[in-house]
Amino acid sequence: MCIFQKPFNPMENKRNMRRIIAEDQNWSLALVPSLSVICLQCIANTFEEKQVFEKLAPDQQDLIQERLSPSLPLHVTANLVPEGLYWRRCCEQRWNVCDISHYGHSWKRMFLERHLENAIELFIPDVTKPKTILDLLPLCKNDVRRLNISQLLLPVKKPQKGKRAEAFESAFVIFSEEDKASMEHFDFGPVLEKLINLEELHLVYTIKQCGMNFEWSMFEITDRDCRSLAMAVKSCKTLKLLRLRQSQVEDEKCQVLVRYLLDHPSLRHLDLSHNVIGDGGAKAFGELLARSKLETLDLCNNKISNPGAKAIACALSNNVTLSSLNLRLNQVGDGGGQAIAEALENNTTLSHLHLGGNDVSWMTAVALSKVLLKNKTLKSLNLSCNNLGEIGGKALAEAMSQNSTLTECDIRQTDVDEQSAASINAAVWANQSAEWDEQV
Repeated sequence: MCIFQKPFNPMENKRNMRRIIAEDQNWSLALVPSLSVICLQCIANTFEEKQVFEKLAPDQQDLIQERLSPSLPLHVTANLVPEGLYWRRCCEQRWNVCDISHYGHSWKRMFLERHLENAIELFIPDVTKPKTILDLLPLCKNDVRRLNISQLLLPVKKPQKGKRAEAFESAFVIFSEEDKASMEHFDFGPVLEKLINLEELHLVYTIKQCGMNFEWSMFEITDRDCRSLAMAVKSCKTLKLLRLRQSQVEDEKCQVLVRYLLDHPSLRHLDLSHNVIGDGGAKAFGELLARSKLETLDLCNNKISNPGAKAIACALSNNVTLSSLNLRLNQVGDGGGQAIAEALENNTTLSHLHLGGNDVSWMTAVALSKVLLKNKTLKSLNLSCNNLGEIGGKALAEAMSQNSTLTECDIRQTDVDEQSAASINAAVWANQSAEWDEQV
């Protein structure tokens, strides 16, 4: 007699079913993490206590970076975790806009630079402890290449006295040495000394949101600030670009700054646009051009007139490194414009010149047209927002007909007649096409 055993059906016995199948029907053995993954998660959870990151294989380090908490202290991660996913997670968690193309395509560099910038911008002299900045420097020094500081705070003012005391003291305007010393912004000396790879420094001595507490002192660099900044820049031997804009740098402060920049070994780009250096400051820059290796100089909107422009022109005639000069929105006049044109007859390096909005007339245009017949290095010339008139337009058009190197010539709002403007634009287009053909 043949006996057939009934097949096992777990649904007939719910108790047996619970022994065999998990309560989560989506569960499977494949969901069980391997021991190595569990170990890596443990390392990530105890990263601050047990630092074994450097002993791991590269693929294991990548897994750790995926699991590390972005809230870990910077002194734990800065010198230990290399460029990778962890720093990307830190950046995207903290900032909405993260464009690493401005940071050499490095997430770590972006985070460290912006973190240090934020700490400096929120630093309040005599309130914030300097240690908060100094402790960051050893962690950032190898990665920070640029600092872009968009505000610098002043010390907190003491509470105002009552009306009677205020009225009594109004007749005696006395400032103690302590009050004067306290009106300083952040000192960049220790920072620039420690950042051994810093190449660019962008500064604006201003406050973003002053509300009803507006004072002009919030938007200008002081004498002591200027001196300490100049000394700091001099000590930073790797700095290539210094940009100090909209900070009320006048002629005396400019001269102090230039004095420390003479013979700087690496500085190539200098931007002091939208300040008030005047002719005194322009003369100081003339001396700087004679003793530096600057490649670009931007002095836009600085109240430079005829004497200052002539000083710059004098230095330009013998300079062999400067390739770009921006004097837009000054008042150099025809005296300064003609002096610069004469300097270009000897200069063989300047390729970009901006004289827009400088009260120059046809006289400067005629002088520059003579230069265009001989000069073979000038590629961009901006004369916009000047009164060149018909005579100046015709002189430039005639010169451009024989020039083969100028690929940009801006003559907008110069009262140049249409025929001359068309001739100039046609010559510029021809030079551009020839340049493109050579590149191809």
